[in-house]
Amino acid sequence: MRIKQSAPSEATGVWRVITASSVGTLIEWYDFYIFGSLATILSAQFFPKDNPTAGFLSTLATFAAGFIVRPFGALVFGRLGDLVGRKYTFLLTLVLMGGSTFLIGCVPDYETIGMLAPALVLLLRLVQGLALGGEYGGAATYVAEHSPDGKRGYFTSFIQTTATLGLFVSLGVILLTRQAMGTDAFTSWGWRVPFLLSSILVGVSIYIRLKMSESPIFQKLKSEGKVSTNPLKESFGKKANLKMVLLALFGATAGQGVIWYTGQFYALSFIQKVCNVEFAQSNYIIAIALMVATPFFVIFGGLSDRIGRRNIMLAGMLLGVLTYRPIYRAMYNLADLKQKTELTFRRSIETKQERIGDTKEFNATISSVSYFDDGTVYRETQPKTGAVPGTAVVKEVTLGDESFWLMTVLVFIQVLYVTMVYGPIAAFLVELFPTRIRYTSMSLPYHIGNGVFGGLTPFIATSLVETAKKTNTLEAYLQGLWYPIGIAAVCFVIGALYIDKKQYKTADD
Repeated sequence: MRIKQSAPSEATGVWRVITASSVGTLIEWYDFYIFGSLATILSAQFFPKDNPTAGFLSTLATFAAGFIVRPFGALVFGRLGDLVGRKYTFLLTLVLMGGSTFLIGCVPDYETIGMLAPALVLLLRLVQGLALGGEYGGAATYVAEHSPDGKRGYFTSFIQTTATLGLFVSLGVILLTRQAMGTDAFTSWGWRVPFLLSSILVGVSIYIRLKMSESPIFQKLKSEGKVSTNPLKESFGKKANLKMVLLALFGATAGQGVIWYTGQFYALSFIQKVCNVEFAQSNYIIAIALMVATPFFVIFGGLSDRIGRRNIMLAGMLLGVLTYRPIYRAMYNLADLKQKTELTFRRSIETKQERIGDTKEFNATISSVSYFDDGTVYRETQPKTGAVPGTAVVKEVTLGDESFWLMTVLVFIQVLYVTMVYGPIAAFLVELFPTRIRYTSMSLPYHIGNGVFGGLTPFIATSLVETAKKTNTLEAYLQGLWYPIGIAAVCFVIGALYIDKKQYKTADD
């Protein structure tokens, strides 16, 4: 049987539910992703500066830790949501997320408190992960249980946009803050502003969510005394339901997770760390691609109501498997200076010296700027102390207009794959499980797929690239793609073989 249409059945009621749920979920994603968006800067703030690569990988590992604990949050808050209700559970997750994000903005840097700095940040990232583990399942379930028959994919797809919009908002706030105070001030302390701003956004969202009513389907279930007394046991102790949990994970969410984080987060990391594209420009590339692609979440969500969820999600995975390597090779080539013609007569070199305190030693930096015929500008800064060269060389590529827009198109294509796998998946997961254990059952495979398989993508992919560089592997910069390609390929095969073409049924609705 289909999930029955519930009050409020009027369009205005459904849109009110969607708006209230989406605002809070968007802010939670914003809170979660500003850490990843600032990974390059945070690596220098919370880890030793003598090894930038190790610091960046440590930051990505801390970022990934928030994903790894998301399944535990799904268990804790999913159980609470099936016992107590949807509304108050994801209200609690919002408070935890906002509080931990605010506190990350308050943690002193490594030079001030040493190893306590990364330890505190890691702890707060774990709290963020737990909170997000309970947020998504509640919001998706809440909207789905208010949605009319035949439009569940369409209405839940608006919740799906919040993850990308949260990343988009985080990039926007970062860029505006950086522009307002200048690069040096932002790198020194201004990066804290996006974290601290979270407290205001969360306060607004809490006010909105307090005005929401409980899901009518859950209220009916509760009034009839049919609420599960042990959601965890029912979800994972019964063979039939456990089979659906595993199918959801290995046939859908794991592949969806790696496509999502490759197209949005690894793309940003690749552009900044492998292509060395300038910080602001790289964020503009991602932000524009996200803005243009976001409506496709709703398009594919609505399309899934007519032709089914499975084929759209599997098509997104297959496209990623087949085209990631050509896309990333093209991205690399756009920023590869060896393939450009330098205007050598415009090259400039400048040396700056600053005395170190009252000593006779100086800090010196040698900066060179090179210009190329396509408008690309390359800046390289070599720090030196006295006559001893430093180990850190800062390389920065500012793409010419044509390369900038081509890079944006390549990222847009990847985000389009994201909309295909992510737009329909909330409705797909909701329809797999019965109301009494829906929050718990759908949350776990979603957050393992996204939190573990997907969330580890930037870290594993970057690690594979660094390893390949050390072994002088041909096209080392592409080696990180084998991880998302492999996971997506496995999911595509399992999903194609075992997921029904049109999965609109649940166990008891």
